[in-house]
Amino acid sequence: MSAFETLIYEKQEGIAWVTLNRPKVLNIYNVRMRDDLFEVLCSIKDDPDVRVAVLKGAGEKAFCAGADLSEFLTAPPPVEARRIRFERDVWGLFLGIPKPFIAALHGFVLGSGIEMALCCDIRIASEDARFGLPEAALGIIPAAGGTQTLPRAVGTAKALDMLLLNRWIDAREAVKIGLANRVVPRGELLARADEMARRIASHHPETLSAAKQSVVLGLDMVLGEGLALEKRMALKLGFPRCGEAS
Repeated sequence: MSAFETLIYEKQEGIAWVTLNRPKVLNIYNVRMRDDLFEVLCSIKDDPDVRVAVLKGAGEKAFCAGADLSEFLTAPPPVEARRIRFERDVWGLFLGIPKPFIAALHGFVLGSGIEMALCCDIRIASEDARFGLPEAALGIIPAAGGTQTLPRAVGTAKALDMLLLNRWIDAREAVKIGLANRVVPRGELLARADEMARRIASHHPETLSAAKQSVVLGLDMVLGEGLALEKRMALKLGFPRCGEAS
């Protein structure tokens, strides 16, 4: 286990566990967490022993209840605060990791919490999870990818419904609109995440990476380009060409 001020990082049998660890303040995202997360994500990306990662929150009340506005939107002035926030491209790094990421979500999943969850590939929510993007009510907009990743996950209309109205949704609605993959009882959340992670980790790492990249990169391509990408990935893995014996 590696020691960080705002995170707990553990590795076991090909699975990396990343725990947001500021439970007294509902795991809100601050500059120190940004730096810790950047370091951990770099390690996950470059570590050949890691096949899959799980992101979760410490404590009983929240996965992450948003950003620490006392750091990001007060002195120094907002423009400088935004520069500090963007100094390290945590979100670009997160989205660029070719290994599967699972988010285990409970309690409050707000603002930056949703944005972190949307950087993950599979999202499991406990029955007590509540999702919201309160930024507009605070006179700002999501600035960690939320305006882009949310509509890609749930569609434009549902994304704007949450963004413009500051409408919070529960776990079952999150599954219904595509924000989460499944709902589980609170007491089963981590066990189900572990079960899923172990199943994924049992596959060859190059296959996992190729499958994820084919889907994620292909979303920004027209269909023909996406099919060509899929073919390149398949051939890279040694998949037989059309007409050849399998």
